[in-house]
Amino acid sequence: MTVARVLPDVTGLDKSFDYVVPEEMAPTAVLGAVVRIELSGRRVGGWIVEIDPSDARPADTLKPIAKVTGVGPSADLLALTEWAAVRWAGRRRHFLGAASPDRAVALVPASQRTGRVVEPRSPASTDLLARGGGVLRLPPSSDPKPAIMSAVALGPTLVLVPAVDQAMLIGAALRRAGLSVAVVPNEWAAAAGGVDVVIGSRLGAWAPCPGLAAVVVIDEHDDALQDEGSPTWHARDLVIERGRRAGAPVLLVSPCPTLAALEFGPLVRPPVERERAGWPIVDVIDRSDDEPWKRSPVTSKLIEHLRDHDRVVVCVTNTPGRARLLACRACRAITRCERCDAAVVLTDDERLACPRCEQGRPPVCLECGAGRFANLRPGVTRLREELEAAAGRPVVEVTGAGPERPADAGVYIGTEAVLHRVGRADTVAFLDLDRELLAPRYRAAEQTLALIVRAARLVGPRARGGRLLLQTFLPHHEVVQAALLADPGRIVDAERDQRRMLGLPPFGALAEIEGAGSDEFVASIPAVAGVMIVGATGRYVARADDWMLLGATINQGVRPPGARLRIAVDPPR
Repeated sequence: MTVARVLPDVTGLDKSFDYVVPEEMAPTAVLGAVVRIELSGRRVGGWIVEIDPSDARPADTLKPIAKVTGVGPSADLLALTEWAAVRWAGRRRHFLGAASPDRAVALVPASQRTGRVVEPRSPASTDLLARGGGVLRLPPSSDPKPAIMSAVALGPTLVLVPAVDQAMLIGAALRRAGLSVAVVPNEWAAAAGGVDVVIGSRLGAWAPCPGLAAVVVIDEHDDALQDEGSPTWHARDLVIERGRRAGAPVLLVSPCPTLAALEFGPLVRPPVERERAGWPIVDVIDRSDDEPWKRSPVTSKLIEHLRDHDRVVVCVTNTPGRARLLACRACRAITRCERCDAAVVLTDDERLACPRCEQGRPPVCLECGAGRFANLRPGVTRLREELEAAAGRPVVEVTGAGPERPADAGVYIGTEAVLHRVGRADTVAFLDLDRELLAPRYRAAEQTLALIVRAARLVGPRARGGRLLLQTFLPHHEVVQAALLADPGRIVDAERDQRRMLGLPPFGALAEIEGAGSDEFVASIPAVAGVMIVGATGRYVARADDWMLLGATINQGVRPPGARLRIAVDPPR
């Protein structure tokens, strides 16, 4: 009799159990199948993760599988879930759920592959794929479909994009070109049967793709490709490992590749003239001579755009959050950490503290020695009133908590959500770019440039006449210069040197452990050479040189009953 080892889909349980496979279920109770089993007096779902394990109990002592629900992850994805559970210090059931269809699939349809080679293909992408994969840097307004066509010429291709609606649009275009396409998760069964292109958002990294020949990740820099829950797995890193195991080249496409991507493979960029033409006109408004505690962020240059009623103007300021930006009242210098260069805040006990590295110091300006500071954080609502007065027309406020489709207007003001919810614009103004540049996050520079790229797509290429206004007290910052000169590579050297020195990803593994029960959990983690855990009172940081060593060490911890832990490996924010 066949014995199947089943991992139950039960919260808090990460242990497998053996069950006997009834003879009538033998054809469908295969590796990866989704099944129902009896566990502790109730029926629960689960996955068959092993068939006839060598250490199984005698079949006549085991309960039978109650039901085979349908098809689940393939054998290669099953193995990948084991790797991911260590890489991101998570439970395997979380990844098995991501690799399974949303609804039961009883039968996989026949293959719909056409094997067509479709034009136009990208010569740069074709060359990178032939060399085993790499990074393709394209300007914000470029069409990524030729890069996908280059990959499809190699065989079945998995394509990842940041958003589901983007996957549907690109999928429809590929179908019109004559290719068979499965947009996951809705068309999971067709993907399992076999098509030319499987496309999806973050969960698409776990989609079936028989005979995988190539992987393409569009907008590799986008934070939407990383799960903000726990585990904080990243689709880019997952498909890089998946491609390595399948012998399939991986192509990462982005207007502003992250340092993690650049460490993965060689970079190819378009000619300078073409890349510059794909960016909008950028105006840097240098406010270093202003007195920010007396002057409004509604500058004279911005007012020119606001009063042009033929232009749609979007103003961005990320006021929510804990980061506060301080400036010295004497010398006007932005108050920054002497250790890691992030913006510091003034605590209740009148000390300056860095939220990033927790370095503290007395309230003294490093530039001039003065001790009086201004807190620069105007609210969105007050700015909306100022903008209306300056523009002489209505201004719509847009935040993450507001409606998905804001009312039509000529001027919008909001957090970065406005860049997602407004369809087009002629001008996008970042009223306080320094709040992003100096945010207490190790990826602050990359994430700021990603915001600028999204704004650039909103206004279109240079020939269309759209403009970006970057208001800053740091006009010579690498990110500002990268946008101004349409050269995202300008931030790479400084980022690489700083992260290498501090041992931050991709030059070291980092994890945050917090939440109820974290003190007991961290205390239960055994001491392992090469792994360092620091912190106290419910918040800890774990570091190591290698992700697998870090994840394996964290996974040895014992979660106390009732714990609500959040383990964030390579935390996105």
